[in-house]
Order: sequence, then structure tokens, then C-alpha cells
Amino acid sequence: MSYVTDVLKNNRVFAVVGATPNKEKYGYKIFAALREGNYQVFPVNPKYETVDEAPCYPSLKELPTKPQVVVTVVPAEVTIKVVEECRLLGVPIVWMPPGSWSEEAISKAESYGLKVIHDICIIYSLKSLTLI
Repeated sequence: MSYVTDVLKNNRVFAVVGATPNKEKYGYKIFAALREGNYQVFPVNPKYETVDEAPCYPSLKELPTKPQVVVTVVPAEVTIKVVEECRLLGVPIVWMPPGSWSEEAISKAESYGLKVIHDICIIYSLKSLTLI
């Protein structure tokens, strides 16, 4: 079993940093795909109060439950800040889809002992496992 498959099969609580109510954007599509896969998923974006009627949280520290996996759908320079927040909160896995990662973000996460998935589309991964 690949690490990506293992993460998707053995973790049920996800946060999507950069989630948006705009159905055309990747942040919405990831949020919706995780919900369709029956994951508990929390949208995180200080710009919005809700995403698809789910409460949207301004930051990871505001979440009612600590996520097992944080998915970043933000620019790479913001992902670096998200990595720091994950370290402080004890979130073990950060998933950085295409466009949201940098070598600096990956190095920082790994130096903190976080597990990193990067440059892999989570929607494609969910579909390949027929979870959505």
C-alpha cells in the first residue's frame, strides 16, 4: 500500500486551508471531494463564514477537533505559515497539492517531524481509490 493510500484509508479528519465557497476553485473542489468520500472535513479560510453550509474557521487553532491531515490550497509562502501552525497544534500530516508547496515548506515540515505529501492531487488520489 502506498503512503498516499495509507493516509487516505487510515485518517478520517481533514482540514482544507484555503477552502472557498466558489465552486469553480480548487479549494472548494478538494473540500467537496473529501466530504463526498465521507471524511470529516473542516474548511479553513478567514475570508468566509461558511463553505457549503459548513462553518468555515479562520485558522487551524479555531477548529473544534484537531485534524489528522491538513491540506494546503494556498500559495507556497502561506503554506510555510500553515506548516508552523501544524507543528504548534501537533497535526502530523500536511498534504501540499500542486501549486501550494515549495522546497522551503517541505524542508520546514520535515524538520519538525511532520509527514509531507506534496505535488500530488488529492482529488485524483481519492478517485483512484474509488472513494469518490
